[in-house]
Amino acid sequence: MLPFPAKRHRKPLKFIALSLVLISIQSRPSAHAFVAAPRVLLVPPRHHGSGSSSGRSFMSLSSARDDDTLLSRTENTPNLSEDCRGVTDSITRRRLLFSLLLASSSASSVLPAAAAVTKDSKRTVATAAEESTQSIKILKPPLDKRVYETYTLSNGLKVLLCSDPESTTAAVGMNVHVGACSDPVDIPGLYTTERQGYPSHEIVQAHFCEHMLFLGTKLYPQEDSFSKFLSANGGINNAFTDAEKTVYYYEMDASISSRFSESLLRFGSFFSCPLFTPSATGRELNAIDSENSKNLQNDVFRLYELEKDRVNSHHPYAKFFTGNKDTLLIETNRRGIDLRQQLVDFYEKYYSANQMCLAVVAPQSVPELKKYVAEGFGDIINKGARSPEDAWAFKVAPYAEGKSLVPAVKTIMEIVPVQELRQVTITWPVVFASKEEREEFRLNKPDYFVSSLLGHEGVGSLLSYMKEKGWANALGASDNADLSDFVTFEVTVELTSKGLAAIDDVCEAIFSYVKMLRETPTPDYVFDENLQLDELEWRYTTKGQQGQYVQSLVTAMDKFPPSLYVAGPRRLALKESSTTLLSTDAPRTKFQSTEQRDIIKAACNDLISRLTVDNSFLTVFSKSFEGKTNQVEKWYGTEYNIRPIPISTLMVWENCAPATSIGLAYPRQNIFIPSEKGLRVKKNVKKDDNPKQLTFEEKMKPIIPPAVIRDDGEEGRWTVYFKQDDRFGQPKAFMIFQLLTGELYQSPLQAALAMLYQTCAADLLNEYTYDARLAGLTYDFQVLPRGARLTFGGYNDKLEDFASYVTSKLARDLDDVLPGSEDEFERYKDNLLRALSAFNVKQPYAHAIYYSALTQQPRNFQYSNDELVNAMKTTTLSQLKNYVKNLWARGKGECLIQGNYNKQEALEIVETIDETLAFKTISADEYPKRLKALPLPVTTPAQQPPRLSISEPNPTNNNAASQITLQCLETSEKNHVLIEIISAIIEEPFYNDLRTKQQLGYIVSSGVKAIDQSRTLSVIVQSNVATAEELTSSMFKFLDSVSENLIAPLTSVEIELFVKGLVDSRLEPDKRLAVEVTRNWSEIASGRFQYDRLQAEVGALLGITKKDIVDFWERLYRKERRMLVSEIVPKAGPVSTKEPALGGAYVSGVPSSVLGIKDIDRIRENGEKERATMES
Repeated sequence: MLPFPAKRHRKPLKFIALSLVLISIQSRPSAHAFVAAPRVLLVPPRHHGSGSSSGRSFMSLSSARDDDTLLSRTENTPNLSEDCRGVTDSITRRRLLFSLLLASSSASSVLPAAAAVTKDSKRTVATAAEESTQSIKILKPPLDKRVYETYTLSNGLKVLLCSDPESTTAAVGMNVHVGACSDPVDIPGLYTTERQGYPSHEIVQAHFCEHMLFLGTKLYPQEDSFSKFLSANGGINNAFTDAEKTVYYYEMDASISSRFSESLLRFGSFFSCPLFTPSATGRELNAIDSENSKNLQNDVFRLYELEKDRVNSHHPYAKFFTGNKDTLLIETNRRGIDLRQQLVDFYEKYYSANQMCLAVVAPQSVPELKKYVAEGFGDIINKGARSPEDAWAFKVAPYAEGKSLVPAVKTIMEIVPVQELRQVTITWPVVFASKEEREEFRLNKPDYFVSSLLGHEGVGSLLSYMKEKGWANALGASDNADLSDFVTFEVTVELTSKGLAAIDDVCEAIFSYVKMLRETPTPDYVFDENLQLDELEWRYTTKGQQGQYVQSLVTAMDKFPPSLYVAGPRRLALKESSTTLLSTDAPRTKFQSTEQRDIIKAACNDLISRLTVDNSFLTVFSKSFEGKTNQVEKWYGTEYNIRPIPISTLMVWENCAPATSIGLAYPRQNIFIPSEKGLRVKKNVKKDDNPKQLTFEEKMKPIIPPAVIRDDGEEGRWTVYFKQDDRFGQPKAFMIFQLLTGELYQSPLQAALAMLYQTCAADLLNEYTYDARLAGLTYDFQVLPRGARLTFGGYNDKLEDFASYVTSKLARDLDDVLPGSEDEFERYKDNLLRALSAFNVKQPYAHAIYYSALTQQPRNFQYSNDELVNAMKTTTLSQLKNYVKNLWARGKGECLIQGNYNKQEALEIVETIDETLAFKTISADEYPKRLKALPLPVTTPAQQPPRLSISEPNPTNNNAASQITLQCLETSEKNHVLIEIISAIIEEPFYNDLRTKQQLGYIVSSGVKAIDQSRTLSVIVQSNVATAEELTSSMFKFLDSVSENLIAPLTSVEIELFVKGLVDSRLEPDKRLAVEVTRNWSEIASGRFQYDRLQAEVGALLGITKKDIVDFWERLYRKERRMLVSEIVPKAGPVSTKEPALGGAYVSGVPSSVLGIKDIDRIRENGEKERATMES
């Protein structure tokens, strides 16, 4: 898969996407497995600006417990932001800024440190890479007890091993140092002026090669051999092609060493003996084309391509990276090019052992891993390949006047977006003169410090000034393009309509701030606090998800010296002096010397000196340009204008107003940074310095659950649950307060007002909460169908005061968190209306998922997007004020406090919050109902199941999609694990049949989801070559064959492997406090109180027989067949069919088999009636 056009790097830049695009779907456990809808923010913000996220992600039930970022925000799941980076790299994709603020602030905690610095022997930067890697100490976080070793195989392959005996999961990653920049151009002269100066023809090989390596090798010729093997061992895998690298990785259960060693043999054969069979090559062209097709209406990719059009056309970054049928098939045939031979030639030229890095994280010992690696990867040939960038880096100027398709510096590009975006970006190219200069930039990270200033959100910040002027909703600063010879640095502002009309003024303010950075020395405390916060995070970094971690390691191996493979992407100030690298893994509380700080200052000053008016160019997104453009981008059809910035405007920016004259200033010192005393752990948790894997019996021992420490009775004020941390030993805690009431979400209007309040409260509190977020304190405020919920988390030193202040503002000082004028109210309203309108430009598969899920939700638990849009349009400021006045009036309080507090402290905290909220109690019969899934209609195999057929709302998206959902309403652990076993059984065969063999589309997926105690098994396909009805037919054909082809042939060994994968995922130890807190709150909020649910499910799994699987599938698919088909029909294109009817499919209360969008409400009404009957 091609990554979101972007680099992956350490700093979790805070940008807000058009939120409702954030649906991702976990695809099959094989190549290109995680098919994600365009999303901008993967992790909460750190330094670089802009509001809060409301990201939601779909995940399988078995993986949900390990979701370290805890993005899923449901009725029973709090939004807890802990150290979501862990030892994993924060991964950021190309950023589109949109200020949603649908939910209140959530941020990653940033962790400081206070330990004495110990110095290891110094090594010079120049000689570090030449030393024997076996003797190098790899710097790692203090809490990371895993054993690392790095070395080089005799064939030149660089290897990093990480032995993690506590885990049963392994992850393996291979980074091949070649990417899309190395795609060949097949004609002399490289580029011509034909077709507006585009390359006459480009053969996209790097991306195509990535796809092909999964499709058979000489040792394992079956195309789906690797994916089948992983599926049988609880594994997943994926790959992506970037500008200068291609990364392949997988995860699997590694508790059986022989199976894990076999996986390395299989994976290693990708790089020693791939087949590139003609049949697979021909079929995989369709997958490339489908992948490109799904991105055509994606603003992320559209902007990315236009960015590259501004690069010198002779620079490889200007190429079209994705590929499609035109470039890979039609054009190659026309020119008589043998595409398969081109693939083989590309592989033979670049896939050399000396240009590869391998990282392995596994439970086996280092000696065992070294043996497996030698067996699996020793046969990769070292062809002595040179680094691809040697051919162009520092030789071809990235930006050159008159040599790009679209002019760059001192120009403004006006783009018509697909979504309702309004934003302006100022971009500065940062071009390096040499490899040494590039390495200095990477080690010193001046972009980190400069973006922390430009992207700050506190008092005196650019964002605060622009909000005061009514110009901006959000702002972010970061680097973007990241290549061997240049990066780009950007400031992006999400604009109000008033700001769009004042772009010149917006940009002048940015240049005023830059001028202050250039002319007024940055206070030392800015550098000191950045380092302190970063080291605090390093100090308390814990293990994260293995797959993400191995990706970060293998990527870092291509960028940093061996000692910094772990620390490089995760720490600042990587040089102790001008000639020595950082040599200690002990957390620092300050710079080790004045020289070290001065190195950073000098690097920052150099970057700031490049942020000039003459070196900048602008990009503006707005629907207001529609019908006013005169150019169309070739690959994505994006409409745009390009024009020079008037000289008069450039002069105004050059002579911009002094920062102080418009209220801009450096950030104040951060009062929320915890003290060393405040980092004291109150209950000693014994940690084993030599961790080992727990026995099965130890894993099955239930974790001590929270205890009730205050119970005021059913009609009293509070029920308080508490648990002092006894497992993680960190100075952190979480508090969740929920006021149960059914009076806040009774209509679409109330839901719209709740969204407005969450948005404006988060925004108006932001100047205060931003510094707290930087210092590791988080909060989340949500109005839900069952009441209002406040969640706080982070270092407990300042947490109580922070929670008290925020609660007071939300419940008492309402004028401080409500719009002060009609204009301000309209700004928030406009924000949300544009966010809701983003629904229409989601991918068709996301629409299919949405409508299917909607039919299973009670009407007062989830309102449709159209209902929310219509309600939002009618809202007024006076309605919002009246709504908020009654928000905390009546209810029943529930609370969970867990972490580094004792019982008395917890009770005192609740008392403080209770005095602030001061609500009146309600009787038990006024408690709001809990969420229960609505039953889908029952049909027999002879009947057609209900089929929702809905027109794709985006008229320019030509893809069709279909999802089939099977619902299980049984609530026992046995049935819950059986549906997951079925999912595991069909996952790979479904993908292989519909994606690899039939080539129906790039997005082919299956998985299990939960609504309370119900479970659904879904299969879904999106296609640009088959109609929605054809997709449905193909999926039913597959499902009809499951019993005979997949279940009947199952052997006892195969069943044991499927069961083992699910058992291991449940018994994998929690890596973070936030994971345990989330699970505990889910049990409390749902009213189940089954804190040992995971162990109970393991018990059920161990008793599963083949007969159980056969009987369950028979019930699910035939006897008790609760099923729904959700089809999305495009309005145009080759797979378009007759436009579906809007509704009217019910005759005398009985539905026909084909339903329209207006029938959804009736489906839900019938489901509510059946649910009531079931419970009566």
